[in-house]
This record gives sequence, C-alpha cells and structure tokens, in this order.
Amino acid sequence: MFMHNKKLMYTVRVAEPNPGLATLMLEQFGGPQGELAAAMRYFTQGLADEDVARRDLLMDIATEELSHLEVIGSIVAMLNRGAKGRLAEAAEEEADLYASMTSGGDSHTMSILYGGGAALVNSSGVPWTAAYIDSIGDPACDLRSNIAAESRAKIVYERLINVTDDPGIKDALTFLMTREVAHQKAFEKALYAIPANFPPGKLPADPDFADVYFDMSQGEGNEIGPWNTGEQWEVIDDRDSQAAVDGGDGHATVTLSRDEQTAVEAFAARTRSDPTADPVTGADLGAGPGAGRTTPISSE
Repeated sequence: MFMHNKKLMYTVRVAEPNPGLATLMLEQFGGPQGELAAAMRYFTQGLADEDVARRDLLMDIATEELSHLEVIGSIVAMLNRGAKGRLAEAAEEEADLYASMTSGGDSHTMSILYGGGAALVNSSGVPWTAAYIDSIGDPACDLRSNIAAESRAKIVYERLINVTDDPGIKDALTFLMTREVAHQKAFEKALYAIPANFPPGKLPADPDFADVYFDMSQGEGNEIGPWNTGEQWEVIDDRDSQAAVDGGDGHATVTLSRDEQTAVEAFAARTRSDPTADPVTGADLGAGPGAGRTTPISSE
C-alpha cells in the first residue's frame, strides 16, 4: 500500500523558467538511469525476493526512488511553467513564441506534445520502456546490477549539475546525487551479507576454465595487470591454444536422421555457388562515376 505525502522529499527552488534545461532534466525522469527505472527495478525485485530483510530494503529504496521521481518531475514542471502559460494563452507573437520554444534542443516537443509537463521520455524524447529493467531474479546478480545502476545515475546527476548555474536546482540535484551514493552503499552491504555471493547461482564454474585468461587482443598496448597476472591466472596467449580449448576439433556438428541428411544435401546442391562464374550484374549495368571496378559488359 502506498500513501502520498504532499510535501516533496526535498524542496525544489527554481530561479527562472528554462525549457531547454527542463529537456535535459528529463534524462533522470524517463531515461534509462532515471528515477522511474530505479523505482521499478527495485520494486519488482522486492516483490519476488524470498529474504524478508532484503525485500524490506528493496521496498524502502524503491519507494524513495518514487519520491525522487517527484522531485525531478517538479523541477521539470517548474522549468517549463512560464513557457507552458505563454503557449496556452498565446501570449507572444508567433515568431517570438517559436523562438522561445526551440531555444533548447527538443524543448519544443515538450511544449507541443506534453504541454510543458514532465513526460516519461529521456532527454532525446525516447519513451520510457520496461526494457530498462535488467533484473534476472538472482539476488547476487540483481544487487550487483543495482550497484552499477546507482553508480551510473550518480554520474548523470553530476553532468546535470554541471550544465546549470541555478543554485536551487544544483542544491536539489546534489541531494539526489548523494542518495545514489547512499543506495550504492546499502546494496553493497546487502550483497556481502550473502555469505556465498560469487559466483551467482547454484552451479559451480568449470575448474578447467575458471582461472584462465585468454589474451585475445594482442599487439601494441598489450598490457598486464592483476586481472591477467599472478598465481590466480593461467594466461593463454598462443593463438592455436585459444581455439578448440575443449580438446575437440573446433567444428560444429549435429546428428541428423537419414531423411534430414538427404534434405540438407539436396538444399546444399541446389544453392551451391559457382566460383568460376563472373556474371554481369545490375551494379555493372548501372555503373557510373565512383562505382569502382566493374565486370566488363560484352559488346555482343
């Protein structure tokens, strides 16, 4: 059960309207790293989590993210408020009204389609989608994903803080950014409260490959670090040894019935290419300047 408190979680003080800035702020309203995505990610995880304590954590943070959504949405609404009134009441000449609407990237889209409201889109106008939610139902996986999500959100808030000189907006965004840090710490604690949290899932890794590092990208800039050196790792940099590491021949095979094999062979024979042919194609017939080399067309 949810209850709404009419007071915002953090006071929003906007110095003056700015539709262009409002468009940028939508990144944290309807964007992939935004507050709605975070709220839905943790809410759906919490519904399915079998651990009572962890479910409580997820529901607490999911609900707080909805409060953050209200804060960022209120910033968007206040930044659009002046333009909203001018557009609704046609308070300016057409040219001046058009100029004020289009001065901030896609801010005209917000004005015309959404009436200056906080739309569930990102800063480029892409609609919010549940595809942003990457939960997989394993607590160790999901908590790691949550930690990464909070980290990404913090970076977006940093960038938004850097594009405005409005002290009230900076203040509110700093609060929201700081809460990403707090949530990251909470999720890290919850992750490490699971005694065996790596690797996720139940099945163990194959010991033949769990400690192997394949040096697949070789050449200038081939570096070493703790991720590929030391007693923990067996480094394989020989090209031949990087193929068919299972000891097989490295080819894909399947066992077919006699009828299936006959059908496959017939299909292969019917669609076999003739490597000796060099036919004149449509590209040859219509070739013009810049086409490069083409097959000569016979004069006969």
